[in-house]
Amino acid sequence: QVQLVESGGGLVQAGGSLRLSCATSGRPLSLQAMGWFRQAPEKEREFVAASSRSGGLTYYAESVKGRFTISRDNAKNTVYLQMNSLKVEDTAVYYCAARFVITEKVFSTAAEYTYWGQGTQVTVSS
Repeated sequence: QVQLVESGGGLVQAGGSLRLSCATSGRPLSLQAMGWFRQAPEKEREFVAASSRSGGLTYYAESVKGRFTISRDNAKNTVYLQMNSLKVEDTAVYYCAARFVITEKVFSTAAEYTYWGQGTQVTVSS
């Protein structure tokens, strides 16, 4: 069993930055591919970013490419999402997700992930 706990959300002005963290426990992070998703009110959950188990492969939604960076510290069992140049439309609850994987792969759909955190709210004001 894997537990995921997100933190780092908050209120920020447009153009600002936030760094989200996802602390994992239960199994080594190095065995897991990780992803970040978000869900705005009355919208479906959408993919944001993904990282392979080593961090050597990353993948981003077009809407955040060049502004967000996913990274991980396997020794600390923590995954990060650095969010720069935030826009009002980035406002959402952000979730991290995990799945065990043998190979170096990234996954961009919610159905491909097994474990989910409880989410952290990010609000970007104009």
